[in-house]
Amino acid sequence: MLKELISFIKSNPDPRELKRALAVQMWLNGYKHSEIQESLSVSSGFITKWTQRHNRLELSGLKLGYRGSSGYLTADQKAETLSWIKAQNHWHLPDLQAYLEDQYTVVFQSKQSYYDLFSDAGLS
Repeated sequence: MLKELISFIKSNPDPRELKRALAVQMWLNGYKHSEIQESLSVSSGFITKWTQRHNRLELSGLKLGYRGSSGYLTADQKAETLSWIKAQNHWHLPDLQAYLEDQYTVVFQSKQSYYDLFSDAGLS
């Protein structure tokens, strides 16, 4: 179990995962909570939480659960959309919204996403 943990630490995980793994490793090596807290700038609760998760779930318990969402448009769809925007004689938000919904059934929650596409197409 300790060898796997050391291998995980050496694999250069996300900094949050690394801190969790280091706290668990130090605890498994007999360090006191106060020593771990001082070395890693973490709370005693942090140490307890991650050592318990490691005991229950092993390495998978230390890994981030959330990795972000994938974009609504694929890279190809975005490239096609930018080409479409550049080919237009006029640029209006409702036209872009209709295009994306018709072509890709994409409706962004925030208008900022549409403005970002205009910006990526070289428009301000």
